[in-house]
Amino acid sequence: MRIAVTGSIATDHLMTFPGRFAEQLVAEQLHTVSLSFLVDTLEVRRGGVACNICFGMGVLGLSPILVGAAGADFDEYRSWLERHNVDTASVHLSEVHHTARFVCTTDADHNQIASFYTGAMSEARNIELQPIVDRVGGIDLVLIGADDPDAMLRHTDECRVRGIPFAADPSQQLARMDGEAIRRLVDGARYLFTNEYESALTENKTGWSGEEILSRVGTRVTTLGAQGVRVERTGEEPIVVGCAEEERKVDPTGVGDAFRAGFLAGLSWNLSHERCAQVGCMLATLVIETVGTQEYQLRPGHFVERFTKAYGETAAAELTAHLGS
Repeated sequence: MRIAVTGSIATDHLMTFPGRFAEQLVAEQLHTVSLSFLVDTLEVRRGGVACNICFGMGVLGLSPILVGAAGADFDEYRSWLERHNVDTASVHLSEVHHTARFVCTTDADHNQIASFYTGAMSEARNIELQPIVDRVGGIDLVLIGADDPDAMLRHTDECRVRGIPFAADPSQQLARMDGEAIRRLVDGARYLFTNEYESALTENKTGWSGEEILSRVGTRVTTLGAQGVRVERTGEEPIVVGCAEEERKVDPTGVGDAFRAGFLAGLSWNLSHERCAQVGCMLATLVIETVGTQEYQLRPGHFVERFTKAYGETAAAELTAHLGS
């Protein structure tokens, strides 16, 4: 099964300031703030929802197709992704913009001052899917993740016109889009991925009830935080899968992307939706135990051992036949 993942490509630049922002602010001068913070540390981490999902699929042994826009500074990131089985040949390279980046400084009280530079991501709207389909000899599913909103709508419309199955995963862009745009993204999706809050926001903005949304998509997948995930299909009982127990809780960033990677891997292996959700939850657990969205390591034997503990030997036997293939 060939899966293309569209969405943001970005890097995170994270700094720490040992003092407190509040102590540097003068109430009477807030209208003319001019501050520079001498920071102690800088961490540059790979990110972007499309890259995070593709990385997760890659370490599970698949070769997902990354679709997004990056800048001329993408070479090192490209090499990293390709070493982890990601097909990056269809990434659009901007001639004028840098790769999108998130720049954030955190103080001693965990307050943050941050900026997000969209950069090359704004050119994702120029990407046509059909040449990618032709290059790889066909695509079975396109996941449309958070990206430039116009790009998300263009990809969705093209999938409908060309009859390419697609999964809608609007995530943080739901806050920016109006009801009409969200309806365009959701209607006709083979899969709809949201977390619990995004699920309610989708209903509120579209004006569609939960039942109506379910009638317009093939399968609705809703992550429930520590309670796991719920998978729904019209006319069937919901499937609820619990989280695999984590050994430690370090950083939740990228957990949702890892879940999607695992779920999509399960689809590629033709597993049931319950198994797909279990693989997603297990991969998400590895991420929450690690600082960074692509810093975890997947050791097949260890992964299967923990999967067996969480979901039983029958479930693990089905997974073992595919893991690392």
